[in-house]
Amino acid sequence: MSFLIPDDFLFRALIAGIGVAIIAGPLGCFVVWRRMAYFGDTLAHSALLGVAIGLLLDVNVTLGIVATATLIALTVSWFQHQRKIASDTLLGILAHSGLAISLVALGLMDGYRVDLMSYLFGDVLAVSAEDIYWIYGGSALGFLALLRMWRPLLALTMNEELAQAEGVNIAAYRTLFTVILALIIALAMKVVGVLLITSLLIIPAATSRRLSATPEQMAIGASLLGSLSVFSGLWASLEWDSPSGPSIVVAQLVFFLSVMCLGALREILQRKKKEL
Repeated sequence: MSFLIPDDFLFRALIAGIGVAIIAGPLGCFVVWRRMAYFGDTLAHSALLGVAIGLLLDVNVTLGIVATATLIALTVSWFQHQRKIASDTLLGILAHSGLAISLVALGLMDGYRVDLMSYLFGDVLAVSAEDIYWIYGGSALGFLALLRMWRPLLALTMNEELAQAEGVNIAAYRTLFTVILALIIALAMKVVGVLLITSLLIIPAATSRRLSATPEQMAIGASLLGSLSVFSGLWASLEWDSPSGPSIVVAQLVFFLSVMCLGALREILQRKKKEL
């Protein structure tokens, strides 16, 4: 099936990165609005455990990552509903213990050669045609689900009590959102790796927030900025022979700082104009 996609590693990397960035944009907006960055880190760290399970059970690694991240997401939702452990404590336990267990498990596996650097920091230049099918299939599924949930999720994000009074099933939407987040994190792992996945969700959304007047504008802007960051990061990686995943994140940071600086400069000019 690989003949359907040109045999060019840079083209495949660009297509894969953009596929992740498009869905990570609107999803990242909710992560920023709901202050779920630490939750995203927890799911990202658990993704490496999915790699170990996939290798151990001899199943598709991406499938193992999706299943594991989804299980962790449901576990977190259940514990948060029980309110027996503080959320930040629970997330800290799951994030670091999951990462540690996966590293130990991978280290003890005989007969497997695992490139930990590619899983920790991504290796988008090595994506295959099969990876692209996974990314676009999962992204399409996540996008359709998010589109259908958009209004209830916005209501839930703005005011949970008011959303519940209007008939929104808070527990169901919260759980479904965490499952979608787990799916996209699993797909993004190939692009930027376990340690940098959350940046793909947060930085474009935070940048777009400074340029947008409505939630919809922010979501679209985050997707566009994420895609532009993928292109810029891959260009920088090719130009200066730098790691592709971190280069994409650095490009995101450059856009964010540029927007912040321009915003601060505009405020200074407006203040001086008023003084005159």
